Amino acid sequence: MTTKVLRKIIKIDEEKCNGCGLCVPACVEEALQIIDGKARLISETYCDGLGACLGECPQGAITIEEKEAEEFDEEATNLHMAAKIAVEEPLPCGCPGSAVRQFEAQAQVEVATAPSPRSTLGQWPVQLTLVPPGAPFLQGADLLLVADCVPFAYAGFHQDLLSGHALLVACPKLDNFPAHQEKLAQILRQSGVKSLTVVHMEVPCCFGLVQMAKEAIRASGQDIPFNEVTIGVTGDIKS
Repeated sequence: MTTKVLRKIIKIDEEKCNGCGLCVPACVEEALQIIDGKARLISETYCDGLGACLGECPQGAITIEEKEAEEFDEEATNLHMAAKIAVEEPLPCGCPGSAVRQFEAQAQVEVATAPSPRSTLGQWPVQLTLVPPGAPFLQGADLLLVADCVPFAYAGFHQDLLSGHALLVACPKLDNFPAHQEKLAQILRQSGVKSLTVVHMEVPCCFGLVQMAKEAIRASGQDIPFNEVTIGVTGDIKS
């Protein structure tokens, strides 16, 4: 029979959790996984209750509560971690956005008289980390914040989305989330941005870019019109 003791352990609010997966790599003990689109504690014995994952959740869905739970088992946790390293997993981060998929690419129709499409990019750099908040191309701009994968998935990116916008590129999963949020808020405060549109992929972790943008607008203290575009992994616009 499993012994339970009164101790601190994480609690996940499924109503708030959007399955972004940012908490998964933050848990050193690898006690969290994304299951059915939500973060789950796979075993109470793997959670030490210290809450390293709390600061990574953009939704505020993870808290610490004190309740009767199975004791933290360091030996079992180490065995669990060693087993994960030894086994090649299809989803190493537990995120459904990392699932491997293959689908038939759309054939390109060649028209002899049509000129090659031209880039509508009007600035450099584009990575959010590298763009200075006072860059002249940001002043009074309609700003487009785009997830890294979008231009590869959506064939009409330049003509349909980028044209007429200043561009910032970021990844909510692999980049420094808090630093990006602070940087974007600084840009919004300094540059008189007219509007902000976030374009992201349909995978759960990519929705973190939306949350980051909304928090940056709030932190900036500016009233900035906000739009969101979701791109499917097969290259279609979902919303």
